[in-house]
Amino acid sequence: MERTILAVLVIATLVVCGFDPVRSDASDHRYKEGEQVPLYANKVGPFHNPSETYRYFDLPFCLPDHLKEKKEALGEVLNGDRLVSAPYQLGFLRDKDSEVVCKKKLTKEEVARFRSAVKKDYYFQMYYDDLPIWGFIGKVDKEGKEPSEYKYYLFKHIHFDISYNKDRVIEINVRTDPNTLADLTEDQEVEVEFLYTVKWKETNIPFEKRMDKYSQSSSLPHHLEIHWFSIINSCVTVLLLTGFLATILMRVLKNDFVKYAHDEEAAEDQEETGWKYIHGDVFRYPKYKSLFAASLGSGSQLFTLTVFIFLLALVGVFYPYNRGALFTALVVIYALTSGIAGYTAASFYCQLEGTNWVRNLLLTGCLFCGPLFLMFCFLNTVAIAYTATAALPFGTIVVIVLIWTLVTSPLLVLGGIAGKNSKAEFQAPCRTTKYPREIPPLPWYRGAIPQMAMAGFLPFSAIYIELYYIFASVWGHRIYTIYSILFIVFIILLIVTAFITVALTYFQLAAEDHEWWWRSFLCGGSTGLFIYAYCLYYYFARSDMSGFMQTSFFFGYMACICYGFFLMLGTVGFRAALLFVRHIYRSIKCE
Repeated sequence: MERTILAVLVIATLVVCGFDPVRSDASDHRYKEGEQVPLYANKVGPFHNPSETYRYFDLPFCLPDHLKEKKEALGEVLNGDRLVSAPYQLGFLRDKDSEVVCKKKLTKEEVARFRSAVKKDYYFQMYYDDLPIWGFIGKVDKEGKEPSEYKYYLFKHIHFDISYNKDRVIEINVRTDPNTLADLTEDQEVEVEFLYTVKWKETNIPFEKRMDKYSQSSSLPHHLEIHWFSIINSCVTVLLLTGFLATILMRVLKNDFVKYAHDEEAAEDQEETGWKYIHGDVFRYPKYKSLFAASLGSGSQLFTLTVFIFLLALVGVFYPYNRGALFTALVVIYALTSGIAGYTAASFYCQLEGTNWVRNLLLTGCLFCGPLFLMFCFLNTVAIAYTATAALPFGTIVVIVLIWTLVTSPLLVLGGIAGKNSKAEFQAPCRTTKYPREIPPLPWYRGAIPQMAMAGFLPFSAIYIELYYIFASVWGHRIYTIYSILFIVFIILLIVTAFITVALTYFQLAAEDHEWWWRSFLCGGSTGLFIYAYCLYYYFARSDMSGFMQTSFFFGYMACICYGFFLMLGTVGFRAALLFVRHIYRSIKCE
């Protein structure tokens, strides 16, 4: 079964790597003089609200003679891209000077729509030969002290500056003419003549390097310094924590082993204390074992998904503006890794002597997908109400449901059957007693919530600098391409999570509290709660997002992502704690 899953994952990698969602109509990107290069208008929206985007022609711009919608891949649709043919004719190597797109008399309603868009800092996005173009649609003149005295202007004239190398387009920049404006301040009809200018110039940049300028923006020296500072900060945290834990645990455990060995030789009837005292209870199966096994299964799947996404990122699949590649990879790999969730959950559930493995499998399938589906339904309804491009078409929803029905569910069941039939037994070095010992009264700081707060803070402190750049990329307009640094930070996060969970598990056992199973999972996953708390800080202190739609999208989808982190890091924490507990109890004689 594991070999089958591995083979499926390799196929998924090849599918995603070979899938290029941004192929232009001319697949080789070579053009002859005068040939039309594909130009698509994508979307418009408030600059500070990246999720709140609308179709380009939702605003009353000039329509082209033949409006044609571009067929989009699954990832592009999930990304909110809705490409349609633009009204500008940008033939290869053809200069144009103040060419008229159209003359239009804007009605009062159209003026009001444009004015509202300018007030909210609307930008437009287009793609020319798969190169991204942005620009603002207008500007606000704030010379008046009162908002009622502000003036609103629409840009009428767009300049396209295009660089070429032989028969290929290399670069395109857009600028608006600040002197050619339409005044939208008053509620009255306005005559507007939309113009555009095209200038071509030759460049020596090869076609293969034309996307470099987008990826290099995140590799500027001052950015790299901050990233390396983040890594050094994280490494110091890891080294201090590792050294501290290794020293204390090795010394304490050594003393414990000597003491327990001495106790066994000296006095058989002497009362035991500390973690050895509970050896008959430490491997007692946890409460709600079906939920526990399902959490481990979902966490293992999400961990595998994250590793594969990193591998694809490191080999260069997610270059800037490879529209929808990340979403395609997430959907495909998540579907194909569901066998891992089924196998892990069913195998562990049967090890814990569970009997209703079918219910456990259903719980595993719904544990992450259920909340995600409910959140998607709510947010998609919000997007439909706003008529935003984030609202998925019915056909796309059907495709996702089919993927879940025909790929995810069967693989989950196959993995579950393989896990049930693996017949693996739980490896417990000590025999479990018939009746559980009573846990002694413990101080408040040994409770679950204070322990989770301690466990989550250190891993979060190792990643919080990098979090800002990721948030600014996902919920803003920054470009993030330094995946190697992000991968190092991810490894550090895993190490710190594992170590802090092991340390807290030891202190819990030393206090004769044998209910460590759920505690280790909760402590490992608590970093997800810290990341969600960081969302609040980022939204109110570091971003200019506003409005119900953007707010609900930000907090809704971040809740799902942080929940995924909780399951993944909880699994890492528990696995580390289980290895540690097995090791220390294997090192002593248990009656």
